[in-house]
Amino acid sequence: MTTFRNPSAIAPPVGAYSHSVHVSRPGQWLHVAGQIGVDAHGSLAAGVQNQADAAWKNLLAILADADMGVQHLVKITTYLLDAKNLPAVNAVRKEYLDEHRPAATLVVVKELARPEWLFEIEATAFKED
Repeated sequence: MTTFRNPSAIAPPVGAYSHSVHVSRPGQWLHVAGQIGVDAHGSLAAGVQNQADAAWKNLLAILADADMGVQHLVKITTYLLDAKNLPAVNAVRKEYLDEHRPAATLVVVKELARPEWLFEIEATAFKED
């Protein structure tokens, strides 16, 4: 069983995530490497919002390949170059997650592996047997 936890002993999450995810059943784990905003042909999308959209599409394609969906995400980590872009990437995130609330971390970094990359997301998913 997968339980998304937000204990009353601490303040509620400040965003669209859960403080923790408790998995208490056997199942399949999928660890997804950082996804950037490139399409299936390797072309980088223009702008942070388009890169975020492409990265989320890549993440969902990886989940689908493992017979999983967004509902199986238990943890995501997002890397962003500029905090002022948070509203734009949050809008993209909401489009894909809707009301699903995995544990999440957002890190604003000075740079990613390549200077043209503006956004990256990595994830962990779990599917019960």
